[in-house]
Amino acid sequence: MTLTLLSTILIVEDSPSELELMSHYLQESGFNVIPVTGAKEALQTAMEQKFDVVVTDVVMPEMSGFELCRALKRNPATEKVPIIVCSSKNQEIDRLWAMRQGADAYITKPYTREQLVRAIKSLAM
Repeated sequence: MTLTLLSTILIVEDSPSELELMSHYLQESGFNVIPVTGAKEALQTAMEQKFDVVVTDVVMPEMSGFELCRALKRNPATEKVPIIVCSSKNQEIDRLWAMRQGADAYITKPYTREQLVRAIKSLAM
């Protein structure tokens, strides 16, 4: 898969200000964005729309980003979609756990637009 400037990114973030910031960064960088406010909404969206990359928070009500990773990687329709975990949890154990749950990259908050875009572009195969 090659990410182009028209690639679509599913953003899963329960904080309205963080969702807005991330959406702004990615739209400004030429990506299409599908913003959702929780993991359950993300799973529903995954059944209805196509996207190229998922960027998810970890700590969210109802269902964590780790649980979302596992669910997406178990689903044949989304198992190949790269997942970036974007979290304020900055311990190495958090990063390792994210990778074990199916994440392809991990960035910590606060992040710059460049760090976010670089993480997405690093997943282009």
